[in-house]
Amino acid sequence: MTIHKEGRKILLWLFFVLTILNILIWIFAGHFAMVAFLTISVFLFLFVTNFFRSPRRIVTAGPLDILAPADGKIVVVEKTFESGLLNEDRIQISIFMTILNVHANWYPCEGKVIHYSHQNGNFMAAYLPKSSIENERSTVLIRAAVNQKTILIRQIAGALARRIVTYAYTDKKVHLNEHLGFIKFGSRVDIFLPVDAVEILVKPGEKTTGNKTVIARWKEQPTNN
Repeated sequence: MTIHKEGRKILLWLFFVLTILNILIWIFAGHFAMVAFLTISVFLFLFVTNFFRSPRRIVTAGPLDILAPADGKIVVVEKTFESGLLNEDRIQISIFMTILNVHANWYPCEGKVIHYSHQNGNFMAAYLPKSSIENERSTVLIRAAVNQKTILIRQIAGALARRIVTYAYTDKKVHLNEHLGFIKFGSRVDIFLPVDAVEILVKPGEKTTGNKTVIARWKEQPTNN
């Protein structure tokens, strides 16, 4: 297990601040107070370290497989009108991440980024339906290499999340086992799939493992490029 690059600076600063505070408490408040605060400091540091863990996941998926972009719990599987970018009906799958989940995000398939945008917004609870269109979010549209159809992924900030990191940019070629980005402290990822082109393999309430769980599969055979 490694620490994600988005957390290394935060952990360094946290270690520095906690060390200074513990020294000051030991000098001015005495031994017992220092022991109590040191115990709290250790638990806090380990908790934040756990949040920024970055497991190395290397998978070999089938050419038609679409993988979960995030760890978490499926909270939505439904047909919806995607009005933010595509203005058409799509199958929406939403994955809610608690603060205990791995918060790195992965690309769900091989392909090419044909759109990236970031919108500022609110920070309501990420499990609420309106968070998909009202919260701060990043939107990535990928054209799948296997059949040239598009998949839209939306990273959504939550009540605690205050920063969405996205590594995608227009014309970037993307691959499985590659990080799409990282959302800090509680969040959600929505994925919008073509209505008649996929077989959905998950349902609400199921747990997902990013870059591992197959959430859907293309119905048609790959095109010959």
